[in-house]
Parts: sequence; C-alpha cells; structure tokens
Amino acid sequence: MGHGPEGVVVDPQTHLVAVGVRNPFALALLDATTGAVVRTVALPGGLRHLQLAAPRGPVLIPDEDSDQLVRTALPGGEITSRVRTGRAPHDATAAANGTVFVANELGRSVVAVRGDQIVHTFTDVTQPAGVAAVGNLVGLVDVRENTLSLYDAERFLRVSEVPAGAGPTHVVADKRGHLAVIDTRGGAVLLYEVQPALRQIGRVELPGTPYGVAYDPVRDRLWVTLTALNEVIGLNLNTSQPVLASPLPTVRQPNTVAVDPTTGRVYVTGTADGVLEIIEPQSP
Repeated sequence: MGHGPEGVVVDPQTHLVAVGVRNPFALALLDATTGAVVRTVALPGGLRHLQLAAPRGPVLIPDEDSDQLVRTALPGGEITSRVRTGRAPHDATAAANGTVFVANELGRSVVAVRGDQIVHTFTDVTQPAGVAAVGNLVGLVDVRENTLSLYDAERFLRVSEVPAGAGPTHVVADKRGHLAVIDTRGGAVLLYEVQPALRQIGRVELPGTPYGVAYDPVRDRLWVTLTALNEVIGLNLNTSQPVLASPLPTVRQPNTVAVDPTTGRVYVTGTADGVLEIIEPQSP
C-alpha cells in the first residue's frame, strides 16, 4: 500500500476501498474485490480515519497536518472542497441533515460544517476523538475526559454526556441507532442507547487493546481490531447478548478496519508493514 496505511472505508456502491497512506501523503482508491489500486489522490497531509458522507461519497478526510476537512468524490477521486477546521482534525462524520461534525483532537473543539462553512464551534471538549451519527444526533468520545457526549445537529447543542470507560477512542453507530464505543485502555466494547436518553446498556470484555472498529449492518456484526495481539474479532449483535466470534490473525499493527456490507469482506490496514489485508466473510 505504501508507508503507514491508516484510515480505511468501503463504498459498496462504487465498489471502492479508500485508504490513507504517507510519504507521500495520499488517498489510495482500491478495487474492493481484487485489492488493486485504481488511483491515488495526493493529499496535503496525513490522516488516521475516514468516513463516507453518504453512499457514493464523498469521502470525508480529516487531514491532521493541514488542519482541514477534505472531501474527495467517488469514483474519480477529485478533491471537491477543503475547509479549515481547527488543529489536528481526528475524525469526521455526517449527520442526517448533511452537517459534518469534525473533532479537532488537539484544538479542543468540535466544528459543525455545512457546505464549505463552519456554522458552529463547540468548545466543551478537552481531547475529542471518534465521532458517529445516529440521524441528527452525533456521538463524540473525549479521550482525555473519558466521556461520550451527544450533540444535536439541528439545534447545535450538547444534549447529554455520560462516562465511557477507562480510555475510549472510537465510536460507531449500529442499525438500531445504538452507539458502540471502543474502550481501548479498559479493554472492552461499551454499548449505549441514544433514545429516549443516552445511557449505557451493555459491556463486552475484549482484552488485547481494542482500537479500530467497523460495523456491518447487513450481518449486524461489529468488527474490532486488537492491536496488542495483531487480531481482528467479530461481535455479533443480533442476539439478546452480544456474542464474540473467534478472533482472526491480521497483519501487524491493525489500527483501522472497514467492512463491505454487500459482501461481508473485511479490510484491515497493516500500518507497520504498509499493507492492506482482505478477509473473506465467515458464516454468521
């Protein structure tokens, strides 16, 4: 893949996988079936996380070195906009109304972007990290405060804040409108419901330094990388109690993971060796 691949997302409509690489900074677009690199898009700086604004893109790129939110179109890879957001944007997610929330990890802020304009800035955070949207509600983990906050993308208000383990890093939403938080230092996945109020509804112990996370809504499966073990593990959410699948070996330093819901294929970045691993789906 190139040096230090980190940040990966799959678009099931264009059948492309987007991966961030370094030296030089770029976004690599790969064929989701073969893994062949289709094109490479030069970027101003490095990234650690990627999300899609919608099916068929654009790809939301929090460019940490240039302090910008960069949007890249699919399938062509053209950069369609650049918005200066704040210091070291770590993650970005799109709410249902199109507002993009960007967590500025070293800027102690979260900005709401509509089009190419910042329309609101939240400063009620210390070290914001992962973000995920449930409709027009946006969940945010603060890695310094060890909290999960919920923001309203219509009213630009923080509506709730709750504890989130011993060291949360990332968060994703599932098809029920629940949030799954990766508690990296605490060695667990924490599950939260958003409505009628934000509250924790489950915890699954996950030793091995859980870090990267992706969700497959078709199979109702959460995929989590275990960076201390060089493994990835599936967590089935379609039962009354979440069930862990058998862990699978991965490439070294599996910092990020993505899944293609149309095929079930899992994509894991091997940051240490500059590779991308493609894992064929297992039976449910």
